[in-house]
Amino acid sequence: MAVIGGLLFLAFVYFAVGQAAATRNGGQTAADAAALAAAQDAREQLRDGWLDVILDPGAWDRYLQGEEYDSERACQRAELFASKNDAELWDTGCTALGSGEEGFRVQIRTLDVVGLPGAAKQHAVATATAVLEPRCYFDAPEPSPTTPEPSGSATPEPTPTPSPEPEPITGLFCDGVEWTIDPDHPSLPDAAELFSVRLAD
Repeated sequence: MAVIGGLLFLAFVYFAVGQAAATRNGGQTAADAAALAAAQDAREQLRDGWLDVILDPGAWDRYLQGEEYDSERACQRAELFASKNDAELWDTGCTALGSGEEGFRVQIRTLDVVGLPGAAKQHAVATATAVLEPRCYFDAPEPSPTTPEPSGSATPEPTPTPSPEPEPITGLFCDGVEWTIDPDHPSLPDAAELFSVRLAD
């Protein structure tokens, strides 16, 4: 009987350890998913906002740098994905990265407890960081030279001229490929072609 009892105890311990490991692994998965979701939402915001100013290259800089997005909205996406993975934002929750780096750091707590003896009420806590990296740059073309005014005392009457047709916008490169913006049908590459999103080590 003692042998059987010992075997049952070992089986229980192995089960508890396995359950705890699964909970911790699930917690890290939830943290990774939440951080990636926040960064991907920011990426979609950047593309949508960029399209609003697509015909004004002078307003592109903050979009090119990956800076023009609502971090609170992106963190709401992180909260949703944490919930989808049986976790919740915890402690520091979801915060945008600083120091010139774009992305999010997310901390979660699992809804399930770890399950180890003596830690029956403890939840697994995990942290993940996802970074958002621009893949494009804008090399503004040189402006066309202006035609000098003719010299002389007589000033000719100005001849009305029709408004020039807007020219295509060139100079936007994404991963070495140039994109030309048609002013009549302006568009941008997909968000994933504008910015990469990855988990940081």
